[in-house]
Amino acid sequence: MVDNTSSRPGGDIHRLLDEAFLGVEMTPDAQDLKEEVRANLMARVADLEASGTTATDAARQAIDELGDVHELVAEAVGPSVSPDGATTHGSAGAATPRASGWNQNAAYRTAHVRPKPAFVVRIVAASIVAVAALAVAGLAAAGVLVLPLGVTILLFGIGATAIGWIVGDALVQETTTNHPMPQRRAAGYALATFLTLYGLGFGALLVLEVVPLWGIAFAAVGLVAGIVLFSFLGATQTNRHKAWLRQAQRESAVGNRFEEDPESAARFGIYTAVIWIVAFAAFIVLSFTIGLLWSWLALLGGFVVMMLVLARMLFAPRRD
Repeated sequence: MVDNTSSRPGGDIHRLLDEAFLGVEMTPDAQDLKEEVRANLMARVADLEASGTTATDAARQAIDELGDVHELVAEAVGPSVSPDGATTHGSAGAATPRASGWNQNAAYRTAHVRPKPAFVVRIVAASIVAVAALAVAGLAAAGVLVLPLGVTILLFGIGATAIGWIVGDALVQETTTNHPMPQRRAAGYALATFLTLYGLGFGALLVLEVVPLWGIAFAAVGLVAGIVLFSFLGATQTNRHKAWLRQAQRESAVGNRFEEDPESAARFGIYTAVIWIVAFAAFIVLSFTIGLLWSWLALLGGFVVMMLVLARMLFAPRRD
């Protein structure tokens, strides 16, 4: 997977810088200062990473070395003027929020990021490969095309790999709303996508009776591993949203229990992994004992239980 953010030493620095500038009125001069500070911070992070510091620690150390951003803005740009005409200086002025002076449309235009041409070309090429491979594999599995079983399985693998590539490559790109995801975590999402799709492909071949019953093992391993990896990544995912979007979300006051209570999100990830491991184990046992005609009910039961757990954890009565 190609990472076009290699020149950006760590996605955390962009999020931390946005948080540091939160509350600063983004005039053109302030925006220019912010971009200059961003370039200096990325160079500093690169130096720290070269000395052996982790990307996360390097980003936080660089921000700490920067000091009070509001005082820096006051010195370089001048005092900020609030909408009511009052003049504020440094951190004292930043202590008073100016919600009425914040314009979501202006913030969107300032943060707007255009997709990189190379990224668009890669996504289009990978999409063509995925569609072609899965279409040919589907025709072969349905008996329309005569292909060896190994070639059909290989085509499913190529299609799953292409879709996994699309997911991973998209996550490492900076967008208007999100900072780029670290490459290793994006690779984890790509792997989880590949495992899940490959498991579903084997499941389709089983339903169509293209592969023997032993193929259940491959389908179950792929699906269980993919779901467990997705659950882990989702439970440990940090907020990648940019500052302007987080402020818009705060003003819209839309609550999300998983964001307010990270422990609940972690518990749900563990519950989901256990539910699907049990469901796929039951699916395999029932497939060998009573056949595929009824064994799929185990998967349906796992999905129903997962949705009930999700509803309970998201909308349970709150204790005072």
